[in-house]
Amino acid sequence: MSQITQEAVLAQLKQVTGPDFEGDIVSLGLVSDIFIADNKVFFSITVPADRAQAMEPLRLRAEKLVKDIPGVAGALVTLTAERKGGRTSDDAPQHRRPTSTPAQAPQAPRPAAPQAHSPAHTPQVQVKPGIPGVKKIIAVASGKGGVGKSTTSVNIALGLQALGLKVGILDADVYGPSMPRLLGITGRPETTNGRIMKPMNNYGIKVMSMGFLVEEETPMIWRGPMVMSALTQMMREVEWGDLDVMVVDMPPGTGDTQLTMAQQVPLAGAVIVSTPQDLALIDARKGLHMFAKVNVPLLGIVENMSYFIAPDTGNRYDIFGHGGARREAERLNVPFLGEVPLHMEIREMSDAGMPVTVKDPSGAHALVYRDIAAKIWSQIEGDSGRVAPKIVFE
Repeated sequence: MSQITQEAVLAQLKQVTGPDFEGDIVSLGLVSDIFIADNKVFFSITVPADRAQAMEPLRLRAEKLVKDIPGVAGALVTLTAERKGGRTSDDAPQHRRPTSTPAQAPQAPRPAAPQAHSPAHTPQVQVKPGIPGVKKIIAVASGKGGVGKSTTSVNIALGLQALGLKVGILDADVYGPSMPRLLGITGRPETTNGRIMKPMNNYGIKVMSMGFLVEEETPMIWRGPMVMSALTQMMREVEWGDLDVMVVDMPPGTGDTQLTMAQQVPLAGAVIVSTPQDLALIDARKGLHMFAKVNVPLLGIVENMSYFIAPDTGNRYDIFGHGGARREAERLNVPFLGEVPLHMEIREMSDAGMPVTVKDPSGAHALVYRDIAAKIWSQIEGDSGRVAPKIVFE
């Protein structure tokens, strides 16, 4: 197989011109740094923010031309409004503006001005487009890394499946995808018509992750806009089929990915995972506050690594403290979903690609996750019209 070079990719892309560009996208400096991994090519194209939809044919042509290069196994081409290098028709005189009104891309909602409370005033609710076939979307997040969020996400998803639901998982952590290993899935997604990806599947769970597109050791050296565009494609250009619920495994923190999910899709709610110690709870509080600010219902807090039972003596040790997440949930008026112990079996089964809820579905640890899943689903089904609770931070 011939080696793929950036020069070969750029040569192909010089054939791509926009409807009102005086030149090709390479000469105009609209192509980002090109990332090549596992014979797959990744890059973005800068376009005016308000013309993203109208520029979709340009993206598809660029994608097709790159896939035609000998040796290329696939391409991920995204559109970004980030201004980098070249100019677009919004700010450059060498581009002719179209005479027709351009298609408008969805805009991020602006914070509403404070309104006086009166019976006549009815607040407007922004209608966000869902993911085709997906009825409910749940975000599982954490304020910081290392608290077991991805393991919790997988076992919550399997717990929801045990309730008889059709479940999918979207691995939104582009920089550190965990789902291929946690679910024991290898291989690459198939595509329909060379564009729409089919999700991978194991244990009856449909899954999509950047980890299926590149090798596990390959670092994703991407800037924010490209990550957001890739995440949008994994949501909307995947053949998810009919799902009762999608669990989104968020990256740690409160950055662009969390904001993109909150603004682009109608989240049924968010679950925050934390360990008991104060440092983790400080960061968990930030995650709770962020979701509350963007009006995403808070389904509750899970305390992971809550305690440890020594297998030889049966003695209990609160290695990271205990009960901190429960107390925080009570203080902030947020549901407390449950305590998950620190146990070798949970870690070993996760590393082996067979979650504990699959390995021993009637065991004590699986029952903890299933109880958490049941509490989450009960809230969604029983009070689907609720809004985020008011959280007061002292």
